[in-house]
Amino acid sequence: MSFNTSSRQLSKTDEAPEDVPSQEVTPLDSPEAGTPEAETAKASVPEAVAPAAEAAEAVAPEAEADPEPEAPEAPEISEAAEVSEAKAPETETPKAQTSEATASETETPEAENPGAEASDVDTPQGEVTPRPRRWRRVWGGWREKYPVAARVLWWTTTAVALAIVVAALLMPTQADKFRLAAFVRLPVEAIFGAALLIVLPRKPRIAVAVFAGLGLGALTVVNFLDIGFNEYLGRGFNVVLDWSLFSDTQGYLQDTFGKGGALGIAALAVTLVIAVLALTTMSVIRLGNLAARNTETATRTTLVLAIAWVTCAALGVQYAAGIPIASEHTMQALQFKAEQVRRTLRDEAEFAKIAKKDNFANTPPDQLLTGLRGKDMMITFIESYGRSAIEDPVMAPGVDATLTAENKKLTDAGFAAKSGWLTSATYGGSSWLGHSTFMSGLWISNQQRYRTVTAGERLTLPGAFKKTGAWDTVGVMPGIQKAWPEQKFYGIDKLYDSHKLGYKGPKFSWSTMPDQYALTAFERLVHSKKHDKPLMSTIILTSSHQPWAPIPKLVPQDQVGDGSIYNAIEKAGKKPADIITDSTKSKQEYGKSIQYSVSSLIDYLVKYGNKNTVLIFLGDHQPIARVSGNHASRDVPVSIVAKDPKVLDKIADWNWADGLQPKQDTPVWKMNAFRDRFLTAYGSTPAP
Repeated sequence: MSFNTSSRQLSKTDEAPEDVPSQEVTPLDSPEAGTPEAETAKASVPEAVAPAAEAAEAVAPEAEADPEPEAPEAPEISEAAEVSEAKAPETETPKAQTSEATASETETPEAENPGAEASDVDTPQGEVTPRPRRWRRVWGGWREKYPVAARVLWWTTTAVALAIVVAALLMPTQADKFRLAAFVRLPVEAIFGAALLIVLPRKPRIAVAVFAGLGLGALTVVNFLDIGFNEYLGRGFNVVLDWSLFSDTQGYLQDTFGKGGALGIAALAVTLVIAVLALTTMSVIRLGNLAARNTETATRTTLVLAIAWVTCAALGVQYAAGIPIASEHTMQALQFKAEQVRRTLRDEAEFAKIAKKDNFANTPPDQLLTGLRGKDMMITFIESYGRSAIEDPVMAPGVDATLTAENKKLTDAGFAAKSGWLTSATYGGSSWLGHSTFMSGLWISNQQRYRTVTAGERLTLPGAFKKTGAWDTVGVMPGIQKAWPEQKFYGIDKLYDSHKLGYKGPKFSWSTMPDQYALTAFERLVHSKKHDKPLMSTIILTSSHQPWAPIPKLVPQDQVGDGSIYNAIEKAGKKPADIITDSTKSKQEYGKSIQYSVSSLIDYLVKYGNKNTVLIFLGDHQPIARVSGNHASRDVPVSIVAKDPKVLDKIADWNWADGLQPKQDTPVWKMNAFRDRFLTAYGSTPAP
């Protein structure tokens, strides 16, 4: 760092003795006196410059008599430097005179450059200014050599820092709310923060800036999680419960993109988190230091913005509905998260009490499901089969045509069906929440509730059939790839997971096997065997699980075999990367996957069903928002299919639509209401 000393001069009483060598501090790049380089430089200085330097020195006493206030940025000069300056008229070289004269006529690049760094603490009298660090010397030299570029870089960096802070404070939590108007508002948090940083001393200011920057970065990361969760699950990120879902996400990514792709995505996510925390922290520190170096300007600016914010808030000025100019977005987000934490912690105790209340907990076995005795029962979930598949203009034509065609197959085979709507407890994913809600009769909307209910002894639909002693209960669940302790809770006697179905073919992204194969394996391993009792089978089909690429194709039943036939189909299919970023393509492929799953199920029923077969099939949740549409309902179709007309007669008062396709005005129930209605309709006596 260089100092401009040409306008200061000591009195005669303070001059250094003549025998004391000059203590003048020369610029870092200047050659030392007495060296050949110094002599060369000395000879190259025009003699006409010397009078100008002498004239500048002559003015110094006058300036000293009536001193003007020093600029805030200029650090105080040490006594050693003053002594050297006083001695300069007797000992300084022509080159030193030239440097002083030049400095008196033109400002240094640091004085011009707003980014020139100033010390927050003045150098004490009598101490020599410490030598700048190497990077500061290099940076200072670069600024002096390229002053325009240095100023442009300084302003650009400052503008980027300001943009990062404002964007972080105003970032929406839903992708469809990203618009320019959302980012050109006045965040009250920035105004309060600026006021605080202006008045704080250096060390507390830095500490507060670091804390605020890290907090802002963490909030930004949570905002990104909110965006992702709203996009996929139709709700924001729960900071208490949702951390456990990351392991499932990693598994999904590995199944979709392979182990290397999943690791790459995880590494990128970690890098982005670190980058966000670093950028927000450095940005707040930079803006805080700028405000401290320019206190008067920063104070005026903050005051003007505060007045503008209060005015806009009082008048309710908005860009558009729901986008006020005076923003409290971050404060509201923090309040919402805090309230979410309180609700979540409170909900655990409240739900535990609700789960203990069961209208059929004490119903004797001989008074359960008397209207279905002797029937072969199948409860089948079709992954992501939601209302949008039937009503969305992109997907509906193909899906509706399939439902019409499959309904005709059923009619021709002597079956009939009735269909309605259920509102799922989940959206876009977390299928197990939909399964448990449907079968337990409780609203299982989060992981905490799921853990609570599955740790208890709540009567489930499979459990009710098991309790009667009149059915054997089995589960066919190709999506389960590890230990599943919930088997006991659901009342399933024998479980066939992905390892027990004998599949030798390829995976289709997340789905471990095609639905047609899973149903064929169920027939071979379970249904075709002789049983002393009818079966209560719970089957979960997975071919319509995202990312919907590649999709299996139906093959002749006698060619299914061990699944090897699907190798060629999987290789010829689309890749997840082909559709995952395109909403229209995702919708089209999702619709095809639903058509495949429904066709596989109905083909199985027509081929292997009989007069005692009763099929209940439904979706577990809607597909992700990118497919179902923003703010789509959580409704899913549900159908009951049977040959025996008495089965459907018992639900005539439900007012469900005939066939496999519910109508737009068909009644909508919450999914947790189905269990009690079903048990009651088919002869179960409540006994709380």
